[in-house]
Amino acid sequence: MPRTLVTGGAGFLGSHLCEYLLNKGHEVVCMDNLITGSKENISEIKNSAFQFINHNVSEFINIEGNLDYILHFASPASPIDYLDLPIQTLKVGALGTHNALGLAKAKKAVFLLASTSEVYGDPLMHPQPEEYWGNVNPIGPRGVYDEAKRFAEAITMAYHRTHGINTKIVRIFNTYGPRMRIKDGRAIPNFLKQALTGENLTVYGNGSQTRSFCFVTDLVEGIFRLLMSEHHEPVNIGNPNEMTIRQMADKILQATQSDSKIVYVPLPEDDPKTRQPNISLAKKILNWEPKVNLDEGLKSTKQYFKQKLNI
Repeated sequence: MPRTLVTGGAGFLGSHLCEYLLNKGHEVVCMDNLITGSKENISEIKNSAFQFINHNVSEFINIEGNLDYILHFASPASPIDYLDLPIQTLKVGALGTHNALGLAKAKKAVFLLASTSEVYGDPLMHPQPEEYWGNVNPIGPRGVYDEAKRFAEAITMAYHRTHGINTKIVRIFNTYGPRMRIKDGRAIPNFLKQALTGENLTVYGNGSQTRSFCFVTDLVEGIFRLLMSEHHEPVNIGNPNEMTIRQMADKILQATQSDSKIVYVPLPEDDPKTRQPNISLAKKILNWEPKVNLDEGLKSTKQYFKQKLNI
């Protein structure tokens, strides 16, 4: 039975990964300091092969026994979180990644870094391939997250080249699904909460900025395939179906049959105008592409939000 550590394992993505790995026969150690994660996300895991450790990975990590895989997902990921927790975001990207890589070196474990499409910044190339170096404002408010992940990628590759660690880097594009927080701050949770409670849907800017939304089960499948691959450089995992934020707002209103109105608020500083993954590499080396269509994914996510809102 392979033994796997998931940092940030009580978060939205981390908790889905923990469940997936358990179903694949892994023993899973879930590590989280619950700063943005929640024990509720892992409360239904009833498996003797699952262990939870409350720990901040920006401090030295000690795990007894062997480890075969380390998946480093610890980090605030929503703009409202990393704007509220800028120092913690930078520390987990730098110190946390360093600590997790040190553990991978000590345990001779495979290491997978959860990076992000935000390394591309407000892109000047569209769609974004892995070869694109990005257009990031390092001193802007979003820079704390963007640069933390860019540093994390750099130190991961340094450990691979210098110490021969078997590393992987996944660049995650916009993902949605059950276990997103009601007050997550990103488009789909915002719109669902507003539509289901009769509030106005707040669209930033004029709504023409684009995103590409991948359902969480598709994303987790892609991450696992990358973990088991021999590829060491970054790989985009996301859904290439691009749509405007205004189109998503309309889609949410349709899915919820809500009478809510759409209102427009100022666009946040350095908010990317476009976001669409080029997934040619994932198709080629992982034989992966998303399968869950938006209507199906939104139906599942809507049910989760209705349950959380007691509707």
